[in-house]
Amino acid sequence: MRELDKSFGDALRECRRRAGISQEELSFRTGVHRTFISEIERGLKSPTLHTVAALAKALGMQPSELMRMAEVHPQKSTREERNNNMD
Repeated sequence: MRELDKSFGDALRECRRRAGISQEELSFRTGVHRTFISEIERGLKSPTLHTVAALAKALGMQPSELMRMAEVHPQKSTREERNNNMD
């Protein structure tokens, strides 16, 4: 689950930066404490669905868009990596 937290945090940071706003401004727009936003972006905390919706709305997007950006893609297995290195 930690991988999903990190991935969501990375997506949130990217969207916030694209919107050209600070964590403080995002905090103001959502009512979510700036420290909590920082912890989410660093993958240390997991937001509730209500928080995801508030963050997405403040960034001008749908919650599903934000979640789609955060999707975790499984890493290649060691076997696949070995096979690819032998080609």
